[in-house]
Amino acid sequence: MGAVTDDEVIRKRLLIDGDGAGDDRRINVLLKSFIKWCNSPGTPEEGFTQYQRMVGTLAQCEFSMGKTLMVYDMNLREMENYEKIYSNIEQNIMSAHEKIAECKKEIQRAKRIRKNRQEYDALAKVIQQHPDRHETLKQLEALDKELQQLSHIKENVDAKLELRKKQFHVLLTTIQELQQTLENDEKSDNDDNSQESPAENGE
Repeated sequence: MGAVTDDEVIRKRLLIDGDGAGDDRRINVLLKSFIKWCNSPGTPEEGFTQYQRMVGTLAQCEFSMGKTLMVYDMNLREMENYEKIYSNIEQNIMSAHEKIAECKKEIQRAKRIRKNRQEYDALAKVIQQHPDRHETLKQLEALDKELQQLSHIKENVDAKLELRKKQFHVLLTTIQELQQTLENDEKSDNDDNSQESPAENGE
């Protein structure tokens, strides 16, 4: 036979002692009474009385043992129930941890979305401060027309300036020629006067 464990010893003790009300003492008394009854030379009436007492004590022991078995079975069921509850609690804890982790991820996603929305709002405000594409194109077309007009004006001014340069050059050339002519005329007059003076002296 294998070694008897502490649980088996306690179980047998409980089955014998019941709920601790002295059932083991009753069994010992019953055993002594049975031995005494077997060896007793008394009358049949006394033997029957002792027999009734032993049957009553045995019934009490059987009742206590049955009660103890019921309590033991109930404790086993309670232990199974507690194990199921413990298992359910563990599953609920694991599920709660998973939900917490998922909630943390949702919070991170929400923070990221909120940050993106704030950035989008800031960009939208900056964009609203500038004209839209259609208005910008209109402004560019107007600037292009104005640039073309200024280019034409510049071309006209350059042409007029070139014309004025040519006219000024012609004017300077004419003035120089006129000045040269005047100088030549003055020199010629001086020469004529010098030739006429000796003739007048000879007369």
